[in-house]
Amino acid sequence: MPGSILNSDQLSAYQRDGYLIVKSFCSIAETDKLYRTALEDEAMAKHALDLNDQSGKKTKLSLWFTPGNDVFGYLTRSKKMTGALKQLLGGDSPVCHFHSKLMQKQPRVGGAWEWHQDYGYWYKNQFMFPDELISVMLALTAANKANGCLQVIKGSHKMGRVNHGFAGEQVGADMVMVENALKTMELVYVELEPGDALFFHPNLLHRSEANLSDYPRWSIISCYNLQSNIAYNETSTAWKTPVAEVPDNALMEWKPESLSNADFLKKENDPALKETGWENQ
Repeated sequence: MPGSILNSDQLSAYQRDGYLIVKSFCSIAETDKLYRTALEDEAMAKHALDLNDQSGKKTKLSLWFTPGNDVFGYLTRSKKMTGALKQLLGGDSPVCHFHSKLMQKQPRVGGAWEWHQDYGYWYKNQFMFPDELISVMLALTAANKANGCLQVIKGSHKMGRVNHGFAGEQVGADMVMVENALKTMELVYVELEPGDALFFHPNLLHRSEANLSDYPRWSIISCYNLQSNIAYNETSTAWKTPVAEVPDNALMEWKPESLSNADFLKKENDPALKETGWENQ
């Protein structure tokens, strides 16, 4: 297909495995700019939420809904991003941005996350079709076993949605089904270099361990859906607004706005945060 972002082997791998790694999706310069903004933009720190794992270790996340004219908006609205999403999601309906979140796992204190599926949470938002949802994780720093990289159960998206319940402050998948999945399918540690992207299906079982290393693990995770995939129990509106695509050079060449203009999930909504499982990854 002329102008395609992904080739047929990559599309087949996503359908078969439930995830796809695209190496160097962003250049070193692009990744450095994103990471520097994540560290320096005051709005990102102001709206960061502390989330505890079962041992009391903390991970920070900042979550917003509408992609704007900041560097992260330019990434999530870029032609290469929307092009890849159109190929993976298929169909004729426009691609919409549900939300993005900056995951901040600091050295020695970054917490773990339990086994879960994103659709285990988004089912409560009453999205009708899991195949019309997808998440994209872009590594801002290296992700490896030492600093608690994502673990996935290869092909587990084919199980469909499994039941989820609370595990401490987190919402986790039914561990009987997780153990059965681990007996049946391959456990994969998703080790990424800065700028690598992981596209994954909302029914893919995944988790991450605490960051006990001396190095941070930061990533930006953006979640998308097709406009045809109606969410009957979702109060935000970004999910039904088609992404306004920008050229790939916008991230490096266009003047960005501050993230202070973003519609962040507020700290006072923390109970809703835990109930809906925004804290995954």
